[in-house]
Amino acid sequence: MGQYIKVKVHAGEKKNRFEQLAPDRFEIWVKAPAQEGRANQAVREVLAQALGVPPEQLSLVKGVTSPSKLFLKRG
Repeated sequence: MGQYIKVKVHAGEKKNRFEQLAPDRFEIWVKAPAQEGRANQAVREVLAQALGVPPEQLSLVKGVTSPSKLFLKRG
C-alpha cells in the first residue's frame, strides 16, 4: 500500500524549490521545461529529495501533461 501525494508544478523557473502545504500536498518549482517529460522527471527528483526517499519509490499516477499531478509513494 502506498501514499498519494498531490503536487502543483511550475516548470521553466529560475531555480528548483519546493513548499510543503500539507503532509500530502506540495508546490514545486523546477528549472526544467515542460517538454518531453523533463519537468516531470525534475519534479520527481525534487519531491523524492524532500521526502527523503529514492526517486524510484515515486510513480506519477495522474497529470502527465498537467501542472496538477498525483504521485504514488510506494514503500
